[in-house]
Amino acid sequence: MQPKDSILITGVNGFLGNYLTPVLLNAGYIVYGIGKGMRRLPIIDKKFQYYDIDLTDSYSLQQLFEIISPNIILHAAANSKPDDCELHQESAYTINVQSTKLLLDFAEKIKSRFVYISTDFVFDGEKGLYKETDEPNPINYYGKTKLLSEQLVTQYPFPNTIIRTVLVYGKPLAGRQNILSFVYAKLQNREPVQLVNDQYRTPTYIKDLVWGIKEIVEHEKTGIWHLSGDQPLMSPYEMGMQLADTFELDKSLLHPVNHTTFKEIALRPRTTGLHIQKAQTELNYRPTPFEKALKKIFT
Repeated sequence: MQPKDSILITGVNGFLGNYLTPVLLNAGYIVYGIGKGMRRLPIIDKKFQYYDIDLTDSYSLQQLFEIISPNIILHAAANSKPDDCELHQESAYTINVQSTKLLLDFAEKIKSRFVYISTDFVFDGEKGLYKETDEPNPINYYGKTKLLSEQLVTQYPFPNTIIRTVLVYGKPLAGRQNILSFVYAKLQNREPVQLVNDQYRTPTYIKDLVWGIKEIVEHEKTGIWHLSGDQPLMSPYEMGMQLADTFELDKSLLHPVNHTTFKEIALRPRTTGLHIQKAQTELNYRPTPFEKALKKIFT
């Protein structure tokens, strides 16, 4: 297979990066990955090169772009911990917004396409099932930094894309666990778990998200796209109950609580979830049913 375009992925050590990188390599792309510290991807491929770079360091990025000239930049790195962003706003701004601006500046010099991974947390959670055309109104600082970055991306003078997703789950390949892998481990160990039952999302299976991103990249789609699950809105508690039912684990270990139980610093939107008809119609995006995805992950 002849190599296609080259693509630079930020946050390549993270949950999304671990799944997305091999898929794009298998599709024929040359992939440059930026991460923090030693690489955590078990990939041996001459089309893949890893760089340990601080995205907030302009000089390091300049040196990188003197070596490579990617046709596409896919910016997935961020501080995605709402409480940490709320507590350390200056740092969150630097990591989430300033790094986006730096990447856009370097991208503009070589006229790269720019793809930005965003979040349902740009919305306030007052209505749920948000469309791409709905007006963002973040209620925490994390969401504000993501919206500020989205605004920078939309001002970029070359082809650009924003992909929003929500509550991504799947089998962890490296790094921290996600909500379902955490709950599954607790239930397997017969440990009680408290799960919020008054916040609602459309949880996204990681492999569906990766498929959608690949299709958007391959077909050179621009604008805003929503990629998530396609099932009724679910709370984390309802997700946990479905997990327990699917694998005949002890549901009595799951305890529903409201959002005030954990005394979180940052407000969370009550009901988000994404409307995905655009992706279904134009990409033939068909997310995996929740129970089927659970069986793929844990069996």
